[in-house]
Amino acid sequence: MTGPRRYRDVRTATLTASPEIVWRAVLDQVEVLGLPSWYVRLIGCRDRQASGPRPLAAGSVVPGFKVTTADPPTEIVLDGVHRFSVYTLTFRVVATDAGTRLEAHSDATFPGALGAIYRLLVIDSRFHKLATRSIVTRIRRRAEHSTTIS
Repeated sequence: MTGPRRYRDVRTATLTASPEIVWRAVLDQVEVLGLPSWYVRLIGCRDRQASGPRPLAAGSVVPGFKVTTADPPTEIVLDGVHRFSVYTLTFRVVATDAGTRLEAHSDATFPGALGAIYRLLVIDSRFHKLATRSIVTRIRRRAEHSTTIS
């Protein structure tokens, strides 16, 4: 018997903004990343209401996610659990010679038959890839816009 199928994905972008500006854009985006309250209840998320320290730090919660690691300005790790999945979303900010690389790492498992159905709806449909790409794009826009108005 095999365990639940694991899903891993990485979305990256190279930005012209400094790591500190990209970090602030990541935090701003994570704050609004929280899932809608009706959806959080429907799928039975462990973390349902925003709480904890601000700016985001270990122990902070946005609906659907708990911050387990925050190492400014390089990494923030968000973990989540609900009826159909156990998941981690990690943002890494890496200074490079070409600018700043933003990485969004997704890692999830989908236990049981209902987990397999949820995976089909969210992962196999490509919805998650599109959503993660959109998050990275919004972070890039915010960071690069901050650079142009500074």
